[in-house]
Amino acid sequence: MELWVLFGTFVVLMLVGTPIAFCLGISSFATVAYLGLPPLVVFQRLASGVSVFTLMAIPFFIFAGDLMVRGGIASRIVAFAGSLIGHVRGGLGQVNIAASTLFGGISGSAVAEAAAVGGIMIPQMKARGYGADYAVNVTSMAALIALLLPPSHNMIIYSISGGGQISIADLFTAGIIPGLLLALTLSVTAYLVARRRGYPTEPFPGFGRALHLLVVSVPGLLLIAIIFGGVRSGIFTATESSCIAVLYALLVTIFVYRMLGWSEFVHATSQAVRTTSMVLLIIGTAASFGWLMAYLRVPAGMVEMMGTISDNPLVILLLINLMLLLLGTFMDMSPLIIITTPIFLPVVTSFGVDPVHFGVILILNLGIGLNTPPLGPVQFVAAAVGKITIWEAMRSIWPFYGAGLVTLLLVTYIPALSLWLPSLFR
Repeated sequence: MELWVLFGTFVVLMLVGTPIAFCLGISSFATVAYLGLPPLVVFQRLASGVSVFTLMAIPFFIFAGDLMVRGGIASRIVAFAGSLIGHVRGGLGQVNIAASTLFGGISGSAVAEAAAVGGIMIPQMKARGYGADYAVNVTSMAALIALLLPPSHNMIIYSISGGGQISIADLFTAGIIPGLLLALTLSVTAYLVARRRGYPTEPFPGFGRALHLLVVSVPGLLLIAIIFGGVRSGIFTATESSCIAVLYALLVTIFVYRMLGWSEFVHATSQAVRTTSMVLLIIGTAASFGWLMAYLRVPAGMVEMMGTISDNPLVILLLINLMLLLLGTFMDMSPLIIITTPIFLPVVTSFGVDPVHFGVILILNLGIGLNTPPLGPVQFVAAAVGKITIWEAMRSIWPFYGAGLVTLLLVTYIPALSLWLPSLFR
């Protein structure tokens, strides 16, 4: 009955449109009251959930991403990507994906990437004869690459949700090949769709122009090497790297590109504060929710239930993927990571799945959910930039969904795609 109170209250509140943080907190209070435990337990777990030093990396990475969007780094990366592959069929679609791959290694946020790259690319694509739905779908799916490349703050949330014992450096490294694989499958899909629709190519600007654009974008691209190299080599932690990212972004956007004025700085700061406050409130209330699930033995029960269905890890991973894809259509990514990690991580590890490998599966799976209505925040951002409705975009997004699902299956069933690079760096 306690589980019915916990999950029933949560589902009812979510269905009536209550913000997710309040859904988690109120359902925790209701369950604690039913169990006869002191309500103070919820506040204690909330406070302990946000009192984790590693969490400091999240607001700094978010802040650094906002500074880069407003400081001109994104526009230069897009120009450099365009000079390299704009001459391929459906050239601007390929540029969109390449720019998202490069910018994803800087922002670490799918929503920020959809807004930054989409704000530059979607109007250009529409002006040159590309369908608005094509431009929106390429942008929204390519934005998911940011979730897999360092510095992905969702990887940090997963590490904390897994008890803090999963190496963030390994997670950062493990996402690189799957992220590039997603970029490749999306590029092939974008080419095939562009060829079927007869979209144009862009003229090659010449090697001299491409080299010039590379030099101009190097200060921004160097941040990828600084963050990844520093964390991977142990020079600084993920938390320290986030602070370095903010400082570096300020120096580049103020003194090198000279595009970050006072008003842009204020807007970036206020946006980062709002985003951080929402994320931390969700993390805190989800910590209470997660503690109650452990208290009520939900993870242990899930292991037992999965064991009765099958003892084959391949089947278990397929079932978990299907459940996560369904949940991702109704909930945002951060709370889902916090809620589902304590449930599914013991299950997969009991079947011999590496926690780092499962982290990449989880992030990619829930990332697809960011593009799936009724929630779909990345899809909503891209559609708003493209000035079309969600349903207009959904009518033609299926090939791109297919590319994402093919990548998910490859990552799920070929562990070496996630684990080879971390083992190499070790």
